Amino acid sequence: MNKITFDKLDKMDFRSNEAYKILRTNILFSGSKIKAIGLTSCIPGEGKTSVSINLARAFADIGKKVVFINADMRKSVMAGRYHIKNIENGLSHYLSGQCLYEECLCETNIENLYFIDAGPVPPNPAELLGSEQFAELMVNCRRDFDYIIIDTPPLGSVIDSAIVAKQLDGVALVMENNKISYKFAQKVKEQLEQSNCRILGVIINKVESGKKGYYGKYYGKYYGKYYGVYNNGDED
Repeated sequence: MNKITFDKLDKMDFRSNEAYKILRTNILFSGSKIKAIGLTSCIPGEGKTSVSINLARAFADIGKKVVFINADMRKSVMAGRYHIKNIENGLSHYLSGQCLYEECLCETNIENLYFIDAGPVPPNPAELLGSEQFAELMVNCRRDFDYIIIDTPPLGSVIDSAIVAKQLDGVALVMENNKISYKFAQKVKEQLEQSNCRILGVIINKVESGKKGYYGKYYGKYYGKYYGVYNNGDED
């Protein structure tokens, strides 16, 4: 198995770290059958990739064996942002039959965390994600890992996330604070509902600092199915 290094992961402060612990706990209390989790957004730039990798790290921190899958095959930014090198094969290689499952799966420098990158941009991402090969990948990952965290493209732009959701136990929608209209968010929610996948809730991202409130900042108030996560404003 290939081993790669995330050279530039976000350094989280106390509040950010606590916010991801709360998010992890909320997912744990969603039920023991919620193991394969997808994260999407309405539009690019809302921070879903940062939230996805930090959520995967949060599960790895408590000893869970986690695989993080970069399923954003249309416009992946992970390799450049996190200075990941030596990736030989990715998701597009596996789904197109160019490599085996073991050849696209990478061990990382983070204990308990494994990674499958997107690979080169294919001409038919939606078709590959809806294929038997992707379903087979999920079977293998469910066998080998405690949790599967999948970063998918913005659902307001392309349909890929809804296709992936058919293979998942739950999906969470990452939304930048005060950026998306209610009407647009409802439209994206309706698209997710068509996949018959459980919607875990909304992660409110890029919440500004405040001098008042719990721990001196609003970052994780819990309203039913809605979660709040603070981060430093990283893009998708």
